[in-house]
Amino acid sequence: METFLIRLLEFMLAISILVVLHEGGHFFFAKLFKVRVEKFYLFFDPLFHLFEIKPKNSETAYGIGGIPLGGYCKIAGMIDESFDKEQMKQPAQPWEYRSKPAWQRLLIIIGGVLVNFILALILYAMVLFVWGDSYLSTKDMTQGMEYNDTAKQLGFMDGDMPIKADGKTLDKFDVDLYRAVADAQTVTVMRGGKEVDINISKKMDLLEMMKDVPPFMRVCIPAKIDSVIPDGAVAAIGLKKGDCIKSINGEDATTYNKVSDIIGVLTDKLSTVTTPADSLACRTIALTYVSGDVTKTDTVVLSKEMRMDVFFLSTAGLYKPTEVKYGFFESIPAGIEYGWNTLAGYVGDLRYIFSSEGVKSLGGFGTIGSLFPPAWDWMMFWKMTAFLSIILAFMNILPIPALDGGHALFLIYEMITGRQPSEKFMVAAEYVGFIILILLLIVANLNDILRYIGVM
Repeated sequence: METFLIRLLEFMLAISILVVLHEGGHFFFAKLFKVRVEKFYLFFDPLFHLFEIKPKNSETAYGIGGIPLGGYCKIAGMIDESFDKEQMKQPAQPWEYRSKPAWQRLLIIIGGVLVNFILALILYAMVLFVWGDSYLSTKDMTQGMEYNDTAKQLGFMDGDMPIKADGKTLDKFDVDLYRAVADAQTVTVMRGGKEVDINISKKMDLLEMMKDVPPFMRVCIPAKIDSVIPDGAVAAIGLKKGDCIKSINGEDATTYNKVSDIIGVLTDKLSTVTTPADSLACRTIALTYVSGDVTKTDTVVLSKEMRMDVFFLSTAGLYKPTEVKYGFFESIPAGIEYGWNTLAGYVGDLRYIFSSEGVKSLGGFGTIGSLFPPAWDWMMFWKMTAFLSIILAFMNILPIPALDGGHALFLIYEMITGRQPSEKFMVAAEYVGFIILILLLIVANLNDILRYIGVM
């Protein structure tokens, strides 16, 4: 429960910051061009609000809505999510949005996107300046990766470590490495101390690579014991820190992934048995391991939850991360590059949405919230806030009616043709866009629910 509350607080704080600053971008340009802003709200208030204040001599009411989703800046003389048709029936006033030149209206519309994008770059630069960067270097990952059958058919071998994709060096082990391998025609791997080129004979799909069971590639970690839980399943046979698993029931289990796969198969089998005797038989394994210079085989009864009650060596325990520190002026271009690469990766991944698996991969508020750390961590909080700011900026600039990008598209059309779309068309487009957004919201959050109950 504590973890849930921490993540909820992180999520709500990040979203509140981003929404206020996004709407502040619209507000800034509206005020710059002397356009009246009637409302500035965090969250929506279709039925009620939690708080509202209108300072003396101010044209704007500031408040917090009762529905904790997004926020809005109600600009006079504009057809937006408020669907205020009555105002539009009145003669245009000089302080209204519709009375301003198209270029001013365009800046008012994209003001929120500009703020979110600039904010992300500032936050990334700040994080690099204060905390620096920490990553696993591919050249240090001497154990390489493990590959599934699909990857091996393409020419990959267990232990290979990708170091180049189409000639571009892959320095860091992160999601960009997976993207690079998925898009490459030639992948260079380090194999036995030598560079080997693998020519990819077919187009790969990052989503399928990640969702395959087992995945296309995983970090190869020896099945070496880091610690043993006292009185646990394997404690009785004397297994101790430093011992290495070799096989389970005669199957190769020399890596953590292989151990996990074998236990996973046994767990599936356990779910089908009906008698205590069959359950005991399923949970009883022949474990071969190396302790010192001696290879031993013992019988072990796993817990009812199919746990061995050990902790294996982790990636962090196997490899020392590379630490990079930045001075103030160094952090600015580094933060811009980091933000740009993040945006490029996110935009590239969007192509997978237009598939059945892509739709299933959509996530709602639960998925976004789970990206935050379970314990409060300011560095991770600001990195996640920057990432969400990038997403918010890009999603808002998409040419979908009801989004900033939809309004910008119509304004660009007006600037090119000299003709303004009719009010009737703009209202209809706003409704269509609003329906599209609601449907996407429903699908994404329904996916979260289905994942939670184990259906998907």
